[in-house]
Amino acid sequence: MKYIVTINNKEYEVEVEKGKAAVVGMKTVAPAVSTAAPAAPAPVAAPAAAPAPVMAGSGEAIKAPMPGTILDVKVAAGTIVKKGQVLLILEAMKMENEIVASVDGTVAQIQAAKGSSVNTGDILAVIQ
Repeated sequence: MKYIVTINNKEYEVEVEKGKAAVVGMKTVAPAVSTAAPAAPAPVAAPAAAPAPVMAGSGEAIKAPMPGTILDVKVAAGTIVKKGQVLLILEAMKMENEIVASVDGTVAQIQAAKGSSVNTGDILAVIQ
């Protein structure tokens, strides 16, 4: 079977057989030009307020080891925790990862909320 695939304004003719695929030809396609007047830019929403910044030396920061979504927050600010105790559940790549306390102490801040997305290195909590 032959297929025409357009990628980055280039048109590829691809022939596919059981277990094999080969590019048969390629040509550059001119991008479509719109004759309509440009639309007015949409108003930009103000960014959501960031959690209070964590001062250096104010405790042990618990950081996200990978990007993902917070499924559950197991502790609240003021909770006394032991090293290894589960603080949050982080879903990444359809796997649930337990984020644990790295030291004994009291939870000073929870920076991540249930359902929020986090990136690698984002501070999730602070333990003093």
